[in-house]
Amino acid sequence: MTKAIKLLTALPPPQRQRLMTLAREVSFPEDTRIFEADGTADRFWVIRSGAVSLDQQVNSLQRVTVASLGAGDLLGWSWLFPPYTWDFGAVAFSPVRAYEFDAQAVLGLCEEDPELGMMLVRNVAEVLAHRLEMTRGKLMEQYTLHRRGAL
Repeated sequence: MTKAIKLLTALPPPQRQRLMTLAREVSFPEDTRIFEADGTADRFWVIRSGAVSLDQQVNSLQRVTVASLGAGDLLGWSWLFPPYTWDFGAVAFSPVRAYEFDAQAVLGLCEEDPELGMMLVRNVAEVLAHRLEMTRGKLMEQYTLHRRGAL
């Protein structure tokens, strides 16, 4: 299984410092919907404190939590890939403080500093690989419970 990485600490100090020049401190009260699936993905966050739930709307009445994120975790990766829309929704599970990054500004910085760009893309890819493995594990667990008649 891949290891969970923390985006900012995974970057070497010079690249982290360059990226942090674009950071803006934000906060979200508990139960705040941060973004909705299919919305425009034009920013991302690194959670400083609190918890965020990623969810998927499965029908008009039900949302399913697909992941929980906490301090140090990357929130949002859809800004990096066309069509630049969120694949999931996100809601603050508790009061959240985070660093917010404007996607266009970060992409511009990555063009100026290709080494930073490559490191950032690799680190986001590692985050995605880890989350995919976690999701696969949850799906297998749900399948096993369903087969046993526990659901």
